[in-house]
Amino acid sequence: MGPRLGWRARLREDVDAAVARDPAVQSRAEVVLGYPGVHAIWAYRAHHALWRRGHRLAARLLSQAARSATGIEIHPGATIGRRFFIDHGMGVVIGETAEVGDDVMIYHDVTLGGRSLHRTKRHPTIGDGVVIGAGARVLGPVTVGAGAQIGANAVVVRDVPAGAVVVGVPGVVRVMPPGTPGPDAAEAVDPAIWI
Repeated sequence: MGPRLGWRARLREDVDAAVARDPAVQSRAEVVLGYPGVHAIWAYRAHHALWRRGHRLAARLLSQAARSATGIEIHPGATIGRRFFIDHGMGVVIGETAEVGDDVMIYHDVTLGGRSLHRTKRHPTIGDGVVIGAGARVLGPVTVGAGAQIGANAVVVRDVPAGAVVVGVPGVVRVMPPGTPGPDAAEAVDPAIWI
């Protein structure tokens, strides 16, 4: 996940990610003061550190306070990479064993959820550079490959290849990664029509 950054550099990187990905940003101060997705990831970093140090109750209480303030629920046990950006944010849920790579962007009402009651890896692994559209559900210990895009309201219950575009319920790969051989290969199109 890259070199370790000091907390100030990490905060700056989070603000830069929001500025780069949201064309509505008017100023960096607006991001710092008024973006719940950024506030949620900052709170996550604090409660995740508590979780890793074995302060599980304190971590859960802090995560619930952040949920109340932002409308975004990130379990302290989840693993989230750098430059993660949640646009709008309300209703986002990220489960305990979820793993999210670097440069991932998700929209409001996304769930990275589980499909099992067993104490095992039960939440998704999201590769670097993935975009997940509003209302999408990625459920179970599936892997979403780097650079994939999940369309709005899609329900993903199977692995997604790197660079693919997935839409529908259940999620279906509609655009294969460039260079995929075979009759199902398609030219990449702008997935924004689904997000």
